[in-house]
Amino acid sequence: MYSSRDGKKIRRSFKKLAEAKAWRHDAAVAVRKGLLRPPSRTTVDDVAGEWLSGAQAGTIRTRTGAGYKPSALRGYEAALRQRVLPEFGDRRLADIQLLDLQDFVDRLVSEGLDASTIRNTLMPLRVIFRRAVKRGEVAASPTAGVELPVVKGRRQRIADPAEAALLLVSLPKPDRALWATALYAGLRRGELQALRWADINLATGVLRVERAWDEKARAYVAPKSAAGARNVPVAAALRDYLDQHKLQSHPVGLAFGRDEETPFVASTIWRRAHGAWTERGLRPIGLHEARHTFASLMIAAGVNASAISQYMGHSSIQITLDRYGHLMPGHEGEAASLLDQLLDRAVPSAESLGV
Repeated sequence: MYSSRDGKKIRRSFKKLAEAKAWRHDAAVAVRKGLLRPPSRTTVDDVAGEWLSGAQAGTIRTRTGAGYKPSALRGYEAALRQRVLPEFGDRRLADIQLLDLQDFVDRLVSEGLDASTIRNTLMPLRVIFRRAVKRGEVAASPTAGVELPVVKGRRQRIADPAEAALLLVSLPKPDRALWATALYAGLRRGELQALRWADINLATGVLRVERAWDEKARAYVAPKSAAGARNVPVAAALRDYLDQHKLQSHPVGLAFGRDEETPFVASTIWRRAHGAWTERGLRPIGLHEARHTFASLMIAAGVNASAISQYMGHSSIQITLDRYGHLMPGHEGEAASLLDQLLDRAVPSAESLGV
């Protein structure tokens, strides 16, 4: 098939003439629509550099049309620099095949790399090939069929209600409201760092998450996903801590900042909390683990999965179910009990049916 736009021929081989004719017909339509182009001679190194520059400038965006977060771009750039480009950088993008990527993944597994690290290594290649397919530079993405190692879930540290309360009262008073917001509202670390008093309405009992702090970029960024911008209910226990904190600190600007405009340093907050808990003989908990605790408390209180997903800022309810489904009421034995109760109410007895 000849592409007059590029002045080049596009070739493919088939075992049967009928298959070749069918492809040529489809290819002619695709060429006219600008959906198919001859394989590019550009290398993976060239394409990766162009993609990173475009993503950083905001001209290349995610599938949802949003810009890439600085933290995501840092991860992609590190994966490309450390493993992808040394392996494939000098090869043409169009020459990379599924078997090449599978051999690469299998070797990383044999070297003992963590499953999540291997998956993250493939992520920049996925987005680069996805863009190349849309631009007609390659026919299909070789990343689609790669078999990746399974990421084993790590046991989550969760505090029960009594332990959470004890952890809070054991902290220095200036730090209690921050940790209470982590435990009772489930905000991410960057969201806690960016939270302003203007985002907290104690009268209506609603906390608004609208942004996050990126420590490495030293800048405020949008929440992790579109669902990250959300309203979170303020429980009475949290309201008490926030009320006290507002009276004892600056009532404007950042709620937990070193001052009105400077976010707290996470390592400093952790060091103080760890010292206080260790001194009392308590098991320390991290800010991210406090977020897991919030989810578990909401589940124990009987809040439905859809609402929990919204309060957590998850991009889909499936993420909530995957992470916390084992904690949901009605799990396993309880599910059978609930079903029995339904059947007892709804199904006539054997005697009444004359059996």
